[in-house]
Amino acid sequence: MSMLDFQTADGCRLAYTDQGSGLTVLWQHGLGADHNQPAEVFPSTEGIRRITLECRGHGASELGDTHGISIAQFADDAIALLDHLGIEQAVFGGISLGAAIALRLAAMHPQRVVALILARPAWIAENAPHRMKVYQQVAQLLLEHGPLQGAIRLETSPLLHEIESLSPDNAASLRGFFGRDPLTTVPLLELIPFDGPGISRSDILALACPTQVIANRQDYIHPLDTAEILAGLIIHSRLSVITSKTVNRQRHISEFQEVLHDFLTAVSRAS
Repeated sequence: MSMLDFQTADGCRLAYTDQGSGLTVLWQHGLGADHNQPAEVFPSTEGIRRITLECRGHGASELGDTHGISIAQFADDAIALLDHLGIEQAVFGGISLGAAIALRLAAMHPQRVVALILARPAWIAENAPHRMKVYQQVAQLLLEHGPLQGAIRLETSPLLHEIESLSPDNAASLRGFFGRDPLTTVPLLELIPFDGPGISRSDILALACPTQVIANRQDYIHPLDTAEILAGLIIHSRLSVITSKTVNRQRHISEFQEVLHDFLTAVSRAS
């Protein structure tokens, strides 16, 4: 898949993918990931246009000014991309960080949201969810010891062992940060886990679009109760609990794709 790019108003060049035609779905990745992560679980559904913006400091996108590293900025960049492409309305969705971006977009731009997908959400409305503190530890290890020694020291962390006992997939993701460029990774890990969507629970209660929430039971950083709370706050929502990667990776991907296919098919028919 060829990557495209555009430049934001403040001069940051961002990469994105744009595939298919039909109902537009802005489908966003998680912290430290790129376009490949959300693509893996997206179904091959006819009549869907899937767009993924690689957020600042992710994938092939520039980091830009670190003062611009926030969930709100990532959401603004997504709107700038849709404007660049001449897209007025879309389904907003994403995984983890991508879910927080989508949630903010739906709350701040209700006239532009067709439907909402919140997969493995880590945030509700508040800043700095407790279970994201481990990212600060990873950032400190990278900053103080570099990738090689930092990775070795991570293995002695009691918190990593606690996370791995519940979700080896989360632990693998944390280890993966030591393979990224520290110049972009440290600012991301210092800022984003302690940020929030910048909206209130009242804003979430006001959402009126069809919403699909997706979660699993073996996930330290994205606990099921976060997904349950969001599904309870959003009036036209449904929660699907799928198999975790820890149990069976292929079943996780298959069930994820099935949930998205069913939801997007229903949204497309109603549009």
